[in-house]
Amino acid sequence: MSIGCLMIDLQGHSLTEEEQKLLQHPLVGGVILFSRNYLNPAQITTLVAEIHAVRQPPLLVAVDHEGGRVQRFRQDFIHLPASANLGKLYAQNPKQAIHIAKEIGWLLAAELRAVGVDISFTPVLDLGKGISTVIDNRAYHADPEIISILAHAQMLGMQEAGMQAVGKHFPGHGSVAADSHHAIPVDERKFADIQFADLIPFERMAHYGLAAIMPAHVIYPAVDPLPAGFSKFWLQKVLRQQLNFQGAIFSDDLSMEGASSVGDGLSRAHAALQAGCDMLLICNDRAMVHQVLAGLGDYHSPVAQVRLMRLHGKPHPLDWQALHQHPRWAQAQALCQTLEHAPELTLNDDELH
Repeated sequence: MSIGCLMIDLQGHSLTEEEQKLLQHPLVGGVILFSRNYLNPAQITTLVAEIHAVRQPPLLVAVDHEGGRVQRFRQDFIHLPASANLGKLYAQNPKQAIHIAKEIGWLLAAELRAVGVDISFTPVLDLGKGISTVIDNRAYHADPEIISILAHAQMLGMQEAGMQAVGKHFPGHGSVAADSHHAIPVDERKFADIQFADLIPFERMAHYGLAAIMPAHVIYPAVDPLPAGFSKFWLQKVLRQQLNFQGAIFSDDLSMEGASSVGDGLSRAHAALQAGCDMLLICNDRAMVHQVLAGLGDYHSPVAQVRLMRLHGKPHPLDWQALHQHPRWAQAQALCQTLEHAPELTLNDDELH
């Protein structure tokens, strides 16, 4: 069985009988976990193992685990600082900020891989302009070059722990105030204004080998009337051709208000796939999941299969207990705590390992 094109959510701490059957549907390819699915490391390890055991190749298991406000697993996991703290430190000492970004990436991925999770939807590549309340301190910085440097370091750390990175929200959510979870954001800027600012981190990260990208549910009417995740112009002409991006494209959640202008759930799914998405997220709307599964047909994309297979997490040499006794884990934890409480503090060079 191949990896399907839908990534769906679960209701609780374990799989229900209905969910077991749902995950065997050939159009399902992954599961996204939320805080409601997490109780403790032992429980989440068991749940992820159950998901992976449903079929072969295993379903992809994902979570939003950026740090700051967006970290689904908290109890017993290290609390990761908001990305903006790294940007503040970069202004004081770029070398140290880059080092810590890499160590945070390793820590983030090492803990998730220790419980079996394949990918986290991170890093955020949006510009932190102080306009978007939903992005806010999830962005590293307002300077696209600094974002690129810090995101690249974090990606390298994640890869060392056996996890690929997923950059978001292409081509940039940082210049609109509206939250696409609850509204339809509209960015009135011309393409050139976006190209020479917001697109830079995505271009750099594509060059560095970023494995996946998630587009924004934002409309840029001066460029295309459709939200970016449903736009062939943005996904094919710009992302694939102009930026030469070779990785997988995940839609943002199709149940969000930002996607509503495209139509009902099935219309959104068709439009996102036709635009060039490889995997579609549908969260917190089981009725939409069933609608799409019933109406999508026998969709299959061999090219998407190749891209998605790259995202399975590599075996992590340390289980949960062994990881937390590892010297690198202790050092990374200390760096997180320092950055969380004093992001402007410049550390001594002998604290960098």
